[in-house]
Amino acid sequence: MSHELISIALDRPAAPWLHWLEQCPSTNTWAIARFSTLQHGDVVFTRQQTAGRGQQGRTWQSPPGVLTASVVLSIPTEHLPGLSLAAGLAVIYAIEDLTDLQETLRLKWPNDVMLQERKLAGILCESVANHRNSQVAVGIGLNRCADFAPSCLEDSLIQKVISLHQVSAIVPDEIALLERLRHYLLETAGLWRSSAPNSCLMALLPALRQRDFLCSKLITIELLGEQITGKAMGMSDRGELLLRLADGSLRAFTSGHVLWQNLEPSQL
Repeated sequence: MSHELISIALDRPAAPWLHWLEQCPSTNTWAIARFSTLQHGDVVFTRQQTAGRGQQGRTWQSPPGVLTASVVLSIPTEHLPGLSLAAGLAVIYAIEDLTDLQETLRLKWPNDVMLQERKLAGILCESVANHRNSQVAVGIGLNRCADFAPSCLEDSLIQKVISLHQVSAIVPDEIALLERLRHYLLETAGLWRSSAPNSCLMALLPALRQRDFLCSKLITIELLGEQITGKAMGMSDRGELLLRLADGSLRAFTSGHVLWQNLEPSQL
């Protein structure tokens, strides 16, 4: 959509950083294909994403009412580890700024925002290295005013998601959310660009640990076809998920798909 049409739709001047698409398969895919022309801080947004992606190639369902956007960031390549955690924190701050959900949102390692034990938003960071820096598309799917009943989701999956309009008396408009998401992600990028490797994540660890959704839960992690069960023991100084196994050993994970189970740790 041209900036003139965006201005008409918004009834105000369109921000130069906003790329509003009528529809697209994936805002991340669209952004990555145009990294050479997009700028640090540009935002790709659509109300109709037809083939979104989640972590490890899983499909991200985007029924009407899900805010789908990608924020383009330029990050030193050596700083990429831990970025999805920081992006999750940025999404939490943006939502809390504009709603009445202060101190209620949690981060499910490594990239889901949770509310009332249900998924409110998901984040997918995808990067392309270019010399010393990497261009990153921070893809965000936020359930703003989503009605999941008419979607193709199974009932069991619908019970695991939640939308802002179901829980907040204040539901911000899309542009307000995009502005705040962009604001906090640019702050994160500024920290990442000005700090030594690992020190940027260290600065956020207290907030990340305070928001840790999995800590003390009995969970199962799927990794390379293997399922590992243990008690979540929080995050390491490098943002790894720590898992206490049945034999008492502690194992750190840098990746994996978490299947959390709300069971008493004594059952381990």
